[in-house]
This record gives sequence, C-alpha cells and structure tokens, in this order.
Amino acid sequence: MTTTPVLTERDGAIGRITLNRPESMNAITVEMGSHLEQAIRALGNDPAIHVVLIRGAGGNFCVGGDFREVERLRGEGRHSLQALFDNFSHACAAISEVEAPVVVAVEGNAMAGGFELMLAADIALVHEAARLADNHANFGQIPGGGSSQRLPRLVGRQRALGLILSGERLTGAQAAQWGLAYRSLPADSFDEAVESFVAALAAKSRAAAVTTKRVVYAGLEEPLKRGLQIESDAVVEFIAGDAGAAGVAQFKDRGA
Repeated sequence: MTTTPVLTERDGAIGRITLNRPESMNAITVEMGSHLEQAIRALGNDPAIHVVLIRGAGGNFCVGGDFREVERLRGEGRHSLQALFDNFSHACAAISEVEAPVVVAVEGNAMAGGFELMLAADIALVHEAARLADNHANFGQIPGGGSSQRLPRLVGRQRALGLILSGERLTGAQAAQWGLAYRSLPADSFDEAVESFVAALAAKSRAAAVTTKRVVYAGLEEPLKRGLQIESDAVVEFIAGDAGAAGVAQFKDRGA
C-alpha cells in the first residue's frame, strides 16, 4: 500500500501540510519534494487561505534526505540524483514565492534537509526540546537544501560556518535566541500554542499579510534606500485600494 508522502487540508482560512513519512522520520524523497512544492503553491496561492502551516507526522519534523533513496539515485546517475535536490529546492523556494505566510511547527528532529526547510519558512515555531542541526558534516556530506546560503544570511558567517562544519545540534530555545525561529514553545503547550498562533494570523487581513510578505522579500534583495521606497509605494497603493480602506475604517471606528 502506497502512502501519500505529503498530506494537505483546507481548514477554514488555514492551509495544513503534513510531511507524511513517519516511519522514516519524514525523510525526503524525490516524490516528497515534488508533492511538497505542489502543496505549498496550491495552498499558499489559494485566495481562501490566509496562512499555511507545515508539520511533520509522528512527532518529528524531518531528518533530511532518505539515504536509501540517495544511494539508489547515485546508482542511476547524476540526472536522477539531481531530481532529489531540485525538487526539494523548488519546494523551499516556493515558500517565499507564494502569497500567504508559511509557518513551520518544528518538533522532534529537524536535521539536514529538515533544518533547511525550517530556514526557508516565513515563520518558524519550535518545540523547546527540538533537535535541530545541519548535520551533513557528520556524514561527510555538504548542504544541498539551502543551508550554505540561507544560514549565513540569517545568523552571519561565523555562526553559519561553525554550525555547518561542526554538525552540532541546537535546541529550540537556542534557535530562537539565534533568530532561526520566531518562538521556542514549551513542551506542555506546544500544540495549543501553535494552533493559537496560526489562528491569530488566519483571522487577520489576507491582503495586508500578502502585501507585507511581498514587500519584505522584495526589500531583502535591495539596498535599504530602495527597500524603503518599495515600502512607501506599497503602503500608498494599499491604502488607496479597497483592502486598505477597510483597515482605515477600523482605525476610524476605534478613534485612532
């Protein structure tokens, strides 16, 4: 019996994605990477979805590439091996490209590709006892899902190289301290805290969230002066439009 590697659900304004290979701690395969990209794009660009939540089945987020699949693909040649990394890379890239904010809820193990998927998220919520690492070096490998590029941009060259070359683990609390996660959540209320957070995002204006996300990512590619102009242009366009008018009315009603 074939198990679908990625499950999706539309739950009101929340789009839910579950990495569904719990027997292998949600290790990444060619098929999973392809399904994940499709799920992110379908939910993230759905006008009815305000936020997308990605979780792993079975108490783990994701331990990276499936070594059995990697070995098989090596035997088939570079073209087959390339598909594994291309599919996963496209899935990670889709997060910044879709409209709705994408949140990952990380518990258990998030290693190698799983860690890299966390880095690609718009917002990461991590269990305080999560085990997080780019552990490629522990197996004589190098990153292939974005760590070498996203991690230095998030934490700086020193910490990025130290973490990648040592293969050392971080806890959820450390990830939050480093700026790799928005929040580290306590074990006894992890699920409730995740649900509360995404429900709060889902209740807010989708148009405002979509525009804010777009402006943030556009600005990251530009010098500060140009980024500020992007923001200025966006806010004028937004407030002048129908979506912005509703927000202005709310402020007026509150006497702000």
